[in-house]
Amino acid sequence: MIDSVDLAQRVAVNLFARDVAARALGMEIATVGDGYAKLTMRVRPDMLNGYALCHGGLIFTLADTAFAYACNSHNEISFAAAASIEFLAPAHVGDELTAQAAERWRGHRSGLYDVDVTNQLGTRIALFRGRSAKVHGTVLDAGGEAESHDRS
Repeated sequence: MIDSVDLAQRVAVNLFARDVAARALGMEIATVGDGYAKLTMRVRPDMLNGYALCHGGLIFTLADTAFAYACNSHNEISFAAAASIEFLAPAHVGDELTAQAAERWRGHRSGLYDVDVTNQLGTRIALFRGRSAKVHGTVLDAGGEAESHDRS
């Protein structure tokens, strides 16, 4: 029997292996658990907008990715049904951003997650809230191996 933290870690490893966008942006999984995920991303020069600040869409992407790993941690395929973000402070080139996603509520078909994005100094950069929707299926099969999810 796989415990919930081990299951969350196996799911995250499987998702990350297929998550081309997260890897291309240099995201790393710091830790995952039951309804929880913590990811990091260093702000690179190619992530800056016209004001030499980290593009808000990339901060959203980091938060959304942490949300995805948290809501899928139960090995039930879940997608974002809604999400919003409040930008509180700018992020600059070289900043190490951390997105911590925590499950606030989980029902039969949906869940609610908050994501706190901070920089290396602990300055809060953004607050994100996402609502997940479960669909049929699991990320991993009963033996802990990746399911086939060919959606063609």
